[in-house]
Amino acid sequence: MLQFKNISLRRGTKLVLDATSFTLQPGEKASLVGRNGAGKSSLFALLTGRLHADGGDVEMPPRWRIGEVAQSMPETDQGATDFVLEGDTPLMAARAALAKAEAAGDGHAIADAHTALAEAGEFDAKARAQALLLGLGFPVARLDAAVNSFSGGWRMRLQLARALMCPSDLLLLDEPTNHLDLDALVWLEAWLQRYEGTMLVISHDREFLDAITRVTLHLDEARVTRYGGNYTAFEGMRAERMAQQAAAYGRQQDKIAQLQRFIDRFKAKATKAKQAQSRVKALARMEKLAPVLTSADFAFEFREPESLPNPMLVLNDMAVGYRSRDDVTHLERETVIVRGITRGVLPGQRIGILGANGQGKSTLIKTLARTLPVLAGRVQEGKGLAIGYFAQQEMDLLRPDDGPLLHMVRLAKEVSPQAREQELRDFLGRFRFTGDMVMQAVGSLSGGEKARLVLAMLVWQRPNLLLLDEPTNHLDLATREALSLALNEYEGTVMLVSHDRALLREVCDEFWLVAHGRVEPFDGDLDDYQKWLLEQSREIARAARDAASPPATAPDDSAPLNRRDERRAQAVQRQKIAEQARPHKKAQAQVETRLDAAQKEHAQVLEQMGLPDVPPAERAEQGRRLKALDDEIEALELRWLELGELLEALEKA
Repeated sequence: MLQFKNISLRRGTKLVLDATSFTLQPGEKASLVGRNGAGKSSLFALLTGRLHADGGDVEMPPRWRIGEVAQSMPETDQGATDFVLEGDTPLMAARAALAKAEAAGDGHAIADAHTALAEAGEFDAKARAQALLLGLGFPVARLDAAVNSFSGGWRMRLQLARALMCPSDLLLLDEPTNHLDLDALVWLEAWLQRYEGTMLVISHDREFLDAITRVTLHLDEARVTRYGGNYTAFEGMRAERMAQQAAAYGRQQDKIAQLQRFIDRFKAKATKAKQAQSRVKALARMEKLAPVLTSADFAFEFREPESLPNPMLVLNDMAVGYRSRDDVTHLERETVIVRGITRGVLPGQRIGILGANGQGKSTLIKTLARTLPVLAGRVQEGKGLAIGYFAQQEMDLLRPDDGPLLHMVRLAKEVSPQAREQELRDFLGRFRFTGDMVMQAVGSLSGGEKARLVLAMLVWQRPNLLLLDEPTNHLDLATREALSLALNEYEGTVMLVSHDRALLREVCDEFWLVAHGRVEPFDGDLDDYQKWLLEQSREIARAARDAASPPATAPDDSAPLNRRDERRAQAVQRQKIAEQARPHKKAQAQVETRLDAAQKEHAQVLEQMGLPDVPPAERAEQGRRLKALDDEIEALELRWLELGELLEALEKA
């Protein structure tokens, strides 16, 4: 088991943990929750040895292997699959041992290394790595692309896949959902539900925590309190505990007041002096209960818009994407991601925008926010339209060297020239920017603080159309709830891109789906969308084939040559897919061989158990062997199905 015993930890002058203790049993899946800055990541650093406690002990089995997502951004031209494979440390150690033994010509060591490779699952390691990549949303065509060719968000997915690849007894996940879209998030939930080790996860996604955890560790005021249950259960139990503490504190205060009144009234009277003195002693002996102190609730609201144009926007055959300049020809070229958008946006609508990463959700929002040009078609804006835009990367809207106050001064000159500095300071205080913090360079703020500053700037602008692109990435649960309440009370129109399902459910009453280069209304709720995601990979593969098909042209003398080139290209593509499928087919064949052998042995053991006069010790051993074979057959059948699905995906591509 994992035990914290009276752990104390300081970071600088701040007391992060104060004589705190808790226990996790093997196989338990727990969330670690608490406000931003409470010390959750520091607790993870204690477990991995990056920090050392000032007092107390952390105890865990010495043979436990820890899996953790590296926070550094990888810089390498290594292929994606090979990069993920290196996360399997036992496999890498076995490969290194084999290379060393072969170089030394040591036959015994070579045999031991081959045994270690078999135990580490060498035969299907590549298939397992690619299954992780496919589950996290990587397209088949990019499974072996260089790590450096991926953007920052995709590289963090690679780090997540690498951590999942590592066989671990304790898995530590710090905000694993930040760079995932809904389809990858649903897959990750299913994977973690099957994980057999002990898990500790930090996340601000309520539905994610409810789906995968059954224990909640609440870090507050430098103490960790354990609750048996997922996050929703924790909220109920904590509210009940706080109510009980508040009631007990109230009763004690009444008792203290009653004693003090008696003492004050009769301490000077000789006839009552003895009774008064006994009450003084009782008051001194009383163990004082502390008042129930909670972190100050964070709440804000969007001011009423000055006007509500009707319609807000009319999109007529609009195309969105990017313009770039060719380095060789210096000519400007356009890359269209979504085309043919014909939609209307009305006052008061709450629109959630769904779709996988790379389909164009952010591009659509940026175009409507006027940060990208419209590539085709027309956008008609209603008279008096005032847009408030929250960018997925907050620093796109902020200046790293300026402080929050300077940002507000600059904004006030544009939308409210009458604002005084004290008024701006008071306004920032409502978003937890107080004292010298208003002068602190934005580049040194945390992700959550930057997000709060952008929210403050949005509120000040009094927009009537909010365009929000992943606004919750760095927000803690309390701030997410405050944002949800503010959006529900907001009178303007909201267009929201988010992987936070709780926010989407609470705010949006209709959805647009961005997929296959189009924007269409999605007829259903988030549960329907999760079902639709099961079909999405097939649709993407079909769209890729359609996009790769050459346009029909009138027949001419070059037609035979074009058809010959086309057949040659198709043959090359088939050969490439066959090469990718070959190791998976080999792995599947090896699984089939092991499965047949296990099933035959299972039948033999079952037959032997039916024989009379079998000694008790031997019958017990037969029972244990039968149980082991049952487990092995179940695991092999599951692995065979996973390989089959992977091969099917390759064939469809």
